[in-house]
Amino acid sequence: MKPTAPTARAAGLVACSVCHLLCPGKPAARPDGAHRCPRCGARLHSRKPDSIARTWALVIAACIFYIPANVLPMTTVTSLGAVQSDTIMSGVIYFVQSGSWPIALVIFIASVFVPLLKLAILGYLLISVQRQSRKRQKDRTRLYLVTEAVGRWSMLDVFVVTILVALVNLGALATIQAGPAALHFAAVVVITMFAAMSFDPRLIWDAWQAKETSDE
Repeated sequence: MKPTAPTARAAGLVACSVCHLLCPGKPAARPDGAHRCPRCGARLHSRKPDSIARTWALVIAACIFYIPANVLPMTTVTSLGAVQSDTIMSGVIYFVQSGSWPIALVIFIASVFVPLLKLAILGYLLISVQRQSRKRQKDRTRLYLVTEAVGRWSMLDVFVVTILVALVNLGALATIQAGPAALHFAAVVVITMFAAMSFDPRLIWDAWQAKETSDE
């Protein structure tokens, strides 16, 4: 779908990323040589600098951390001398076998499905922008907004582990300790949040402007 309204960039305007003031595209430079917002003093950029490269770097880093986050133990339970380590999936399987389907579903969606889906969506958006695709811009923008909104909820598993570690400490009877996967999983969540923040969704719509410029 071709956008019908003119863009701020085409009109020679730049939106401040901090206070959202719409500024002239080439305002007077400050003594440091940078173009800054006249209201809050933040640097003005028509698009986020190096958005694609930074987002790719963060997505790749998150993919690397995602593997140990699902392979290594998330929790280590010691009960009456017996030690049991559980990964995210083994915890999901345990709740399924015990009949706690809602808990298993919440953990699977928040800890396995959502992070993987975020990485897949960000990868798709990056590839489509690099290929200058002009298809389904609205749908791709909605995908980005959903990715940015649900990112923080992936921390649910880390919160549960933190609460269990704090509450279950009965000495020789039973203790719960966070496994090495907790740190890797937290890294995946935080990195994907930064990846979503570094991606500039306006790049999705720039393909139309580039096509119109080349046609003139």
